[in-house]
Formats: sequence, C-alpha cells, structure tokens
Amino acid sequence: MTIQEITAMLVWTAAGVVLLAILMAVDAWFTRYKDLDEIRRGNTAVAIRFVLKLLAQTYILSRSIATSNALGEALIASAISFVILLALESLLRIGLRSAARIDLDQGVQEGKSSHALLAGSLHVSGALIIGALL
Repeated sequence: MTIQEITAMLVWTAAGVVLLAILMAVDAWFTRYKDLDEIRRGNTAVAIRFVLKLLAQTYILSRSIATSNALGEALIASAISFVILLALESLLRIGLRSAARIDLDQGVQEGKSSHALLAGSLHVSGALIIGALL
C-alpha cells in the first residue's frame, strides 16, 4: 500500500463518518423522540432501532464507496439513498399504523423491543434493496 492509498483511505473514511453523522442527525429530526436521550435513559428498544438504522446507513455507504470512482459521487449516492430509505420507511410506518394499528415510534419510545426490531428491520431491508441497486 502506498502513502497515497493510505491517505485516500483516511479521507474517504473521514468523509463517510461525517456523512453518517449528518444522516443520523437528519433521521433524528423525523423521529418523535430524542434517540440519544432515550438511550441515555436505558431504553433498549431505542438503542436497538438506532443500531439497526446505523448499520443500514453504513451498508448503503459501503456499497456507494465500493461502486464509485469519486468520493463526491459516493457521498451523493449515499445521501440520495438515505432520502429514498427515509421515504420508504415513512410509507411503511404509515401503512402499519393504518392496516395493523401498530405505531412503531410510540412502541419503540415505550421500550417495546418487538417494535424496535420491526422498525430496524425496515431500515436494514430497505438498505439491502437499495445497496443492490448501487
């Protein structure tokens, strides 16, 4: 490995971490509760959902990086994928609330792990589909 390759790896990694932090912050705006406050209080359900959301975003970012020749292209593809994933998850949450009377956000905030696993699996499933398209 050359110094140039090591430098590029560090830059791509730093850019990816910054983008993930931004995407997770944007996602928090669309959540009815404060993820980190709930995690600090010991809400395991929120922690489960948070970890699954982070893994989903990381997977999309990793696929974007693997398939892109330029850093900007990878970051833009990840950001667009995030918007698609957020819209998909919102539609599925609305559908579950209407069809099955399951309010994922409320259940997660109340500490229901089953709600957290379902909500998180929506993120992971969406990420796997989107990642296959990158």
